[in-house]
Amino acid sequence: MHITVEISYYPLLERYEVPVKELLALLENHPEVEAEVGGMSTLLGGEYNDVMNLLTTSMRQLMQSYPSVFNLKISNSCELKQP
Repeated sequence: MHITVEISYYPLLERYEVPVKELLALLENHPEVEAEVGGMSTLLGGEYNDVMNLLTTSMRQLMQSYPSVFNLKISNSCELKQP
């Protein structure tokens, strides 16, 4: 099943740019999951298990290093736009 996830990340730090860049690097360098970075959130698209595994490992890594808040929307009926 194909899903799309909108993820927003709010590290609770003054220098929030560092963990945000870490998250984007983790999300953008995954061959099975398409990532579309926006100003306030990132869209991920792909097969359910691929996307959820990527989210689990990425979020765990950041939460172990930084105080963090994540906001997720998950859909099985919204496709990412093709360029």
